[in-house]
Amino acid sequence: MRKVTGTARLSRDSWDDIDAEIAQLRDLSVKGLRARWRTAFRGDAPAHLAPHLLFTILAYHQQTEVMGGLDSKTERYLERMDQISSPAAAVPLTQAFERQRRKLTPGTVLTREWNGQHHRVMVQEDGFSWEGRTYRSLTEIAKAITGTKWNGPRFFGLRDKKHAEAAE
Repeated sequence: MRKVTGTARLSRDSWDDIDAEIAQLRDLSVKGLRARWRTAFRGDAPAHLAPHLLFTILAYHQQTEVMGGLDSKTERYLERMDQISSPAAAVPLTQAFERQRRKLTPGTVLTREWNGQHHRVMVQEDGFSWEGRTYRSLTEIAKAITGTKWNGPRFFGLRDKKHAEAAE
């Protein structure tokens, strides 16, 4: 598979290839997952990693090989989160990061699983693309997926969530 960089768009075939590779991972035994790890990371997997973590890390690795990894802002945010001294210190850092994250740029792909079905929405200059159609808002897409009225940003996990217990 080719690696996608920048705001290049993944074709339906690319998504299908990623899905097929992840499906293959699901069928592997622990021994198979460890063998795949050696191939992917050129070394043995840590002995303490449970099978579900081996699978998750390998699936993420396969996706980043095709779609690219985390952007630099996210990496910096994670590094800063690793350095914080208390849960309360995380709140303003997280709020600032979430405000930046909501600025969707064309080429961004939003995913959501609903009733066992995976949905992918591509952010475009003039709206959002889902199932071959262009919509003006995420709310229109959320309603088309669920058949009921939803706040689109909330449905796709873009809305602020209150972190009251962390602030305390």
